[in-house]
Amino acid sequence: MDKFIVSARKYRPQTFDTVVGQSHITTTLKNAIKHQQLAHAFLFCGPRGVGKTTCARILAKTINCEKPTKDGEACDKCQSCTSFNDGASMNYFELDAASNNSVDNIRDLVDQVRFVPQSGKYKVYVIDEVHMLSSSAFNAFLKTLEEPPPYAIFILATTEKHKILPTILSRCQIFDFKRITTNDTVHHLEEICEKEEIKAEKASLQIIAQKSEGCMRDALSILDKIVSFTNGELNYANTLEHLNILDAAYYFKLLDCMEKQDLSGAMLLYDDVNRKGFEGDLVLNGFAEFIRNLLVCKDEKAAVLLEVVESFKDKYIETAKSVSPALLISALNILNEAEINYKAARNKRLHVELTLIRLCYLQQAIELTTDASGISKKKLVESPLAFRTAGIKSFTNQQAIAGKSIAEKKDTGVKLIVETAVPSITTIAKEEKPVYEQKAEPADPKPTATKLSALDKIRKQYQGNANNGNGNTNHPLQQETLQKAWGEYIVTLKTNKNPAAQPFELALLRIKDENSFEAVTANNIEKQFIEQERNSLFHFLQLQLQNRLLQFNVVVEEKAEDRPVMEITLTSKEQFQKMTEQYPLVKELKDRLRLELDY
Repeated sequence: MDKFIVSARKYRPQTFDTVVGQSHITTTLKNAIKHQQLAHAFLFCGPRGVGKTTCARILAKTINCEKPTKDGEACDKCQSCTSFNDGASMNYFELDAASNNSVDNIRDLVDQVRFVPQSGKYKVYVIDEVHMLSSSAFNAFLKTLEEPPPYAIFILATTEKHKILPTILSRCQIFDFKRITTNDTVHHLEEICEKEEIKAEKASLQIIAQKSEGCMRDALSILDKIVSFTNGELNYANTLEHLNILDAAYYFKLLDCMEKQDLSGAMLLYDDVNRKGFEGDLVLNGFAEFIRNLLVCKDEKAAVLLEVVESFKDKYIETAKSVSPALLISALNILNEAEINYKAARNKRLHVELTLIRLCYLQQAIELTTDASGISKKKLVESPLAFRTAGIKSFTNQQAIAGKSIAEKKDTGVKLIVETAVPSITTIAKEEKPVYEQKAEPADPKPTATKLSALDKIRKQYQGNANNGNGNTNHPLQQETLQKAWGEYIVTLKTNKNPAAQPFELALLRIKDENSFEAVTANNIEKQFIEQERNSLFHFLQLQLQNRLLQFNVVVEEKAEDRPVMEITLTSKEQFQKMTEQYPLVKELKDRLRLELDY
């Protein structure tokens, strides 16, 4: 029984022509070999499993081949090629930088570079995963990489180009490997299945190629695994089952439930999916990718971006024509938000079901309208209500008061318009005539001094009522009762240790009429203390004096005797004059002695 070798090793390309999906690199390397324009250092960077190490090995074998072909390929028959294929070549050294990343490993490599190859033209050193080298190892490698011997060629391979020092990048010829396309992967898998006599449907190979995401090594590993699982027969159903992929037919059913607002059907469909062992995040991610594919199919130019099984392409294109793009975009936003919050949800199943509820009622939740600016999304809101007016309860003789207030306006011919509530705003816009119209009388050009405004008349009428509606009678102000109530409030201030008690004691109360009084203070500071207590004082006095119409003001009246006496500083001359007025002999002494004073 022969030893089993995995397909990734068994079918590793041995020449540049057999490398899949990297023609831009293989052509460049073949031309460089043909014209003998090889660089001394190469950097192969790109995703995993796309052929970096494979191309490095093919390059090392080809440049030492004794009988290369005209196209720049190795003959695969000479001693150098056969020894290389058997792994016995003395001119090829491969170092894994992930496990040999110290300075000592690089120094050992540099020491080997000094020896001239015994056979062949070049010694090739391949350093895989070179980004794993430490900074000190990179620095130890710089000088040798910049000026190596003419027979030494370095090939560095990495998946993370950004982690390599710029000084290393500037010394290398950089080749960027790209992901292998789905079509190239499927074509290569078909060739292997034909060689291995494996029965495989093209749809199953397309699923494998999509799952590998451009990595040929992963695609070959998946192929070996499914072949072992299915006993050499690959079909669409068992490939989906083995790769744990949800069939696109489920997503088409779910979209149909969305359009019909069939919540029960969507919930039962998700229950069926959940029973098969698919996690909720897988359903959300798969449905989001399904919606994305439908959006891609909306435009025929972008349909080439659709990476699905060929049997479903026509169905995608047909379905995309019947679904509005606004609905798809809104659904994609909901799915994206649900997928982000999935990990934080405690009840995963409920989280997915709530998302399905939102998707099923998405058509009802939004209303699409087409206007001049294009398609817009409007939320459904209640229809507008008409403006409502309520009658104002006023005092008696209101019509006469209103008539006088209108008559006092200077402009003649003023119209008083009153509109009643109507069923809707649109009907109001149609009716231009007012419901009521009243023309005011011309105003009196010379109003008398005794005439009152409407507000003053209402106030007088309100004050004249003895009963305020609550059964309490207003008592007119008296100096004795006011002073007593004022003193009681001062007692409450002193009890609470309020500093406003002293300004209250110094204030002078002066009654203006039966409902108002003034509190006279000596300065603004006392006035501010009283003003701070206005609200509580107002309620206190209303209760104590039993007067609901009570009003008071705080005024400042400075007294002459309260003003401080200003001391005036006298000059020397004024002091002497005042002294002579008080003591005349001082002036006589000055005159007799003929003194001159220096003022």
